[in-house]
Amino acid sequence: MLRRLKGYTGRVLRDIERQMDKVADGPLNSRLQDLVALVNRLLAQKPKDRKKLYSLHEPAVDCISKGKAHKRYEFGTKVTVATTTEGGFVVGMRALPGNPYDGHTLREALKQVEFLTDQRPEMAFVDRGYRGHGVETVKVFISGAGRGVTRTIAKLLRRRSAIEPMIGHMKTDGRLTRCPLKGTTGDALFAVLCGCGHNIRMILRHLRVFLCQFIWLITLIRGFKRGTGRRPETTNRRLKSLFRMN
Repeated sequence: MLRRLKGYTGRVLRDIERQMDKVADGPLNSRLQDLVALVNRLLAQKPKDRKKLYSLHEPAVDCISKGKAHKRYEFGTKVTVATTTEGGFVVGMRALPGNPYDGHTLREALKQVEFLTDQRPEMAFVDRGYRGHGVETVKVFISGAGRGVTRTIAKLLRRRSAIEPMIGHMKTDGRLTRCPLKGTTGDALFAVLCGCGHNIRMILRHLRVFLCQFIWLITLIRGFKRGTGRRPETTNRRLKSLFRMN
């Protein structure tokens, strides 16, 4: 089946190449030449080649090994995410085309955090995929390390796993799973926008909780001032059930 598809593609490609002289010079001619070059690259590549072409409309797509039983591979672009240890706000998010090694991306991620927050982080907590990072300006603690780890550091290392559900929310709520923007520039912009959207959702969540508590307190005070005759426990219980604060 694959050989037959390659045969069909080769026939269409040769037919287009024979009629390229009829297309006037301009944007259409340049687009056709780029597309012909991509199709030639597609037909010439082999299964064991590196830097293979997986998509004609997104040539920068990479094959990323996930190492999971239900999903061994994913096709897309790597994204690095940096959050605060307290609060879980995103302070850095960057697209990484080319499928680089995780340890080689830590330096650039920390530079982005320092640029956006105007403050160099004192410590960074990462998973085991960041071994061999080579960062010396920031104290980096790798998950599972046993040497030089105090109780406070061990607690923060356990806290590092909280970033996994945040990434899941960004994939589902923030639509990080599929980027609608084209090219590597679109990937970079969409990654930053997803991080901003995550922060906005968290701020709205905190404001929603604060508003419920404020309304609950105002209603409780007004009920006492009017002298409704109800017992405080009954009023408190009804207000909590009304605003779902219990």
